[in-house]
Amino acid sequence: MRVNASFTDLSLFVAVYEERSITAAAVREHATQSGVSQHIRKLENALGVNLFLRESGGVLPTPAGETYYRACVDLLRGFEDATHDVQQYKGELNGEVSVGLMATVTRSALAPALAIFTQQHPNVRVRVVEAPSRLLAQHVHSGEMDFGIVPTLLEHPGLRRTFFLRTPEVLVSRPKSGLSHLKAVQLSTVENLKLILPSGRNIRRQAFERYFSDAGIRIARDLELDVIFTVLDLVEKTEWRALLPAVMMLDEIRTGGLTINTLTNPSLWFDFSCIEPLRRPLSPAAKVFLATLGKEADTLNKEAIKRLRLPPSSAR
Repeated sequence: MRVNASFTDLSLFVAVYEERSITAAAVREHATQSGVSQHIRKLENALGVNLFLRESGGVLPTPAGETYYRACVDLLRGFEDATHDVQQYKGELNGEVSVGLMATVTRSALAPALAIFTQQHPNVRVRVVEAPSRLLAQHVHSGEMDFGIVPTLLEHPGLRRTFFLRTPEVLVSRPKSGLSHLKAVQLSTVENLKLILPSGRNIRRQAFERYFSDAGIRIARDLELDVIFTVLDLVEKTEWRALLPAVMMLDEIRTGGLTINTLTNPSLWFDFSCIEPLRRPLSPAAKVFLATLGKEADTLNKEAIKRLRLPPSSAR
């Protein structure tokens, strides 16, 4: 049996599958709810099976829908890949790249990456948004952003995930903190530990909570704060300390402008991933910018690890 399914049919099916809602899929694809429903019914009639179970709160994919989704994603990505391959014959990179980043990357690798990329590819417009990881995942999933850099721990359906960076967490304190700059410290031995932590909405907070529990670390006082530059300002001027990724603290590691200490017994490393829509590959321009950003982040991270006198093998 031959089934005639258009690109629109497959795109709308994938949207309904990922959103678990015809209404949400219609909003995402700029279509009407009735139009999306018609396309799904058309597919189901042509295939002779139900792809979704309709419920009051939305839809759930059937086993047939699960199988069909995997095939559709491969087809859509293949179509986009073929389109990008053909467009490369036009020569110079052009278009727009939309990227979502966390402060971890924007404070360190973004500026040098942008300087290199914009000079080499002047016809590409780069738009960068800094936001919390969960919000970035939503924007990438909806197609508003080409890719995002988020903690690997973040779970979100409909996204393709690849390794981006592994960096150690370091204790950051004011210059005259009583700790020696770049010396390893066991956090459980720090007296009157006043620690600024990410809020409960932040993925890194989950990793910290497990670390504190496993290492028997007691915090005298904690303060929830997700605004990174306020965190750094507060650390510099008060007795509050913070745990931050080493890659974003390279300037302070170099200069001693803030006291930076690696964590020991145990150490704590954090992984970041690149996320992109599962149904759509990166454009050539987005691939090049991601490679440029990754190279700069890796270079800075390796320098931070070397200056902290940590084994390079720990970085991966």
